[in-house]
Amino acid sequence: MGRPENPLPDAKTRILDAAERLFMENGYAATSVRMITGAAGVPVALVSYHFGSKQGLMEAVYERTLGSRGGSRVSYLDRLEADAGGQPIPVDVLVDAFLSSALRLTRKDSVPGEVFKQLIGRAFYEPGPGTEAFFPAEYREAVDRYRLAFMRALPHLSQDDVVWRMYFFVGIVAYAMAGKDLMRMTETYALADAGEPEAIMARLRPFVVAGFLAAPGSLSTGLATP
Repeated sequence: MGRPENPLPDAKTRILDAAERLFMENGYAATSVRMITGAAGVPVALVSYHFGSKQGLMEAVYERTLGSRGGSRVSYLDRLEADAGGQPIPVDVLVDAFLSSALRLTRKDSVPGEVFKQLIGRAFYEPGPGTEAFFPAEYREAVDRYRLAFMRALPHLSQDDVVWRMYFFVGIVAYAMAGKDLMRMTETYALADAGEPEAIMARLRPFVVAGFLAAPGSLSTGLATP
């Protein structure tokens, strides 16, 4: 008897596929392991066997999406640093590199860009564990490499100032990537480019560069109260 024309993927792949879809649709907190294994058609015990826990499964979903270290996040930064010959990379070039990497992630063939954007939005904006609990160590390493590069480019800023600006930068990028529903600021005004990553990043670039180049904030200056 010949092989079936469309054999089912192996159990681990089916679990990843189901988890990816359900995390996107429901969010991490609202998706149970039983929901995932039911959709994948496998025993619950296989999640522990392959991934250790629900969080381990979420990390595996992101790792499959983000890819290996050979991807665009750090390899491009490696080239920029080599070209700079030991000199700091300008802030606008670093911002462009990070935004370009984010755009490439939305176009990955392994996960449709729209799915990836929704996963990012879920991770950042739903209640529950912080995003750092989900992303693989390689991604955190890439963000830290950018932190060091921004510190070299902005020697007049304290490390705290740079880290805060990186925090705002990564958060804004995640927000923008999450999709047009999160960018619906009012019911009466629709943003024409809200669903187009290239247009969003082009508009975001000067805003972010200006933020990094702004003078250090003062903790002694209070915000005006209405």
